[in-house]
Amino acid sequence: MHTPESATATHCPYCALQCGMLLRPEPGGEGVVVEERRDFPVNRGALCGKGRTAPAVLSSRVRLTEPLVRTRTGELAPATWEEALDAVAEGLARTGRAHGRDAVGVFGGGGLTNEKAYALGKFARVALRTSQIDYNGRFCMSSAAAAHQRAFGLDRGLPFPLEDIPRTGCVILVGSNLAETMPPALRFLTELKANGGTLIVVDPRRTRTAEQADLHLAPRPGTDLALALGLLHLVVAQGRTDEEFIAERTTGWEEARAAAMAHWPELVERITGIPVPRLREAVELFCAPSSAMVLTARGPEQQSKGTDTVGAWINLCLATGRAGRPLSGYGCLTGQGNGQGGREHGQKADQLPGYRKLTDPAARAHVAGVWGVDPATLPGPGRSAYELLDALGTDVKALLLMGSNPVVSAPRAAHVEGRIRSLDFLAVADVVLSETAALADVVLPVTQWAEETGTTTNLEGRVLLRRRALTPPPGVRTDLEVLHGLAARLGIEKGFPTDPEEVFTELRRASAGGPADYSGISYARIEAEQGVYWPCPEGSPGQPRLFLDAFATDDGRARFVPVSHRDAAEVPDAEYPVLLTTGRVVSQYQSGAQTRRVDELNAAAPGPFVELHPRLAARIGATDGTPLAVTSRRGRAVAPARITDTIRADTVFMPFHWPGEGRANTLTNPALDPTSRMPEFKVCAVRVEPA
Repeated sequence: MHTPESATATHCPYCALQCGMLLRPEPGGEGVVVEERRDFPVNRGALCGKGRTAPAVLSSRVRLTEPLVRTRTGELAPATWEEALDAVAEGLARTGRAHGRDAVGVFGGGGLTNEKAYALGKFARVALRTSQIDYNGRFCMSSAAAAHQRAFGLDRGLPFPLEDIPRTGCVILVGSNLAETMPPALRFLTELKANGGTLIVVDPRRTRTAEQADLHLAPRPGTDLALALGLLHLVVAQGRTDEEFIAERTTGWEEARAAAMAHWPELVERITGIPVPRLREAVELFCAPSSAMVLTARGPEQQSKGTDTVGAWINLCLATGRAGRPLSGYGCLTGQGNGQGGREHGQKADQLPGYRKLTDPAARAHVAGVWGVDPATLPGPGRSAYELLDALGTDVKALLLMGSNPVVSAPRAAHVEGRIRSLDFLAVADVVLSETAALADVVLPVTQWAEETGTTTNLEGRVLLRRRALTPPPGVRTDLEVLHGLAARLGIEKGFPTDPEEVFTELRRASAGGPADYSGISYARIEAEQGVYWPCPEGSPGQPRLFLDAFATDDGRARFVPVSHRDAAEVPDAEYPVLLTTGRVVSQYQSGAQTRRVDELNAAAPGPFVELHPRLAARIGATDGTPLAVTSRRGRAVAPARITDTIRADTVFMPFHWPGEGRANTLTNPALDPTSRMPEFKVCAVRVEPA
């Protein structure tokens, strides 16, 4: 614990690294200042600009400090907490009575703590009895999660600690600009190279991360699947498969090999734009050392074939014996702060706590027993995130939204904004008046990371503890207090405690025996051990490294899945001849709802832009700073040109952090992966011209 005069050991509120930091009371002030925390192994004291400036959003100048209720004249006006909670409970209950329970939806966020994600899922299924719940983490790594489950029987972003990365022989990093999205993690790659390992980066842009690579492969957006299959073809053709590993620890190789052999190098060169010699060089670098890893991020995952794309990279690892062995394997670099834990404990449409399946009778019985309800009363699976947003105003007429800003972050954002505006009732709990919150009937101001205690699970599967360092403003409540107050108004007096440790104790019971078993984890253990890796049944030390003895399938073998390349849902044509891909910049985060309120971050990244190659710029008559109109079949965005030779000539890039006319997600395609239901953020066809 801590005293007000001492520093509080906690974690950054932003990405899935969950960097350790110290918060010390500001001398003579009411806030806190960030200090290095060198004892935490993930970042060893290093922080990016977002982490260093995180306390700026705690200021009452930029955050919500009292509930807001929309008046008869259409304005949001201050209200008491009792008035606001009464209005939310009545709005949700009224909709349920008039249109049925599934007319009420719940939308969560990958930044919510495990306790809040768990309570939100329980609230949807017990207090509202609705199946219509999902969260923005569906837009993060759901394709990787689906591929993980399919191949290994278990989904944990990294099946090994970050500290293993510098000790392997080669890393293929696919679709990640780690230097900008997770800057403190870049040292793992620089240490890899210092130790004699090699780095291959796959990205259509020569990013700051790609500049660190021994080999940079720049495929046409949407062709990562063909690239992985082409590399596997070469592995087979060159006799580099690990036949002993394949025979002893996998199934399905013959079918997967046949599918890969249909993707010969010259065909893959035509599809991806990567020359055959580069493909051969990649295979040599990957296969030469005794250990290697493939790490993916949103690039290959945010596609309408994202699950198969990740599956192809997993097949490459399995065929070469680079999985289930020390210093080898496939891993996913989770994006959001609690993107891993957020989907494990019940705010995803098809899951119950502990990563249990909502359709499994035994899982339903176990969780219902913890919750004290009849399993028959638990609703079945609901719509995935985009499908839920698309149904707003028609099938789903009221929505409770926590910790998300889909007006900026959802694909086909103008359409989603229209659906949100068509709701009969919208309640938003957030720390700031986001673009989505501004449309709400009721806005509930909630506490932030430094004002509450709770756990998160980082990209390694390490469960961490954030400690409260500040007393929140008087007009602000925690999300747990919000759910407690709403449940009571809906007739559920017990079962929604406000103390996070009490909620975590219940979460441990609910997760016990499930794939993501937290039953052996406690606040005291987390604090003593710098985090505890799940799965961690009662009495277990936790598991930092998975699959070394067996995979989590019924027979302990990994599954090859045969996959074949197919085009993106939308390809360039005469009307829309250019490819658009989207991503992040170092000084903003996700929809920017919080980081756009920090002066230092805005000075570094003040607004949207369109990155394009000099040849494309010359063809359309653009110079640096020229306002460009980027138009897709879904809408039009305008932002200044940023001309650079670090991007493919057939591709433009836009960051997605800003609303308004520069909103990149106005353009993006909601075509869904058939397995993960991930939208195709990373590739669509556009027209680019001076505005």
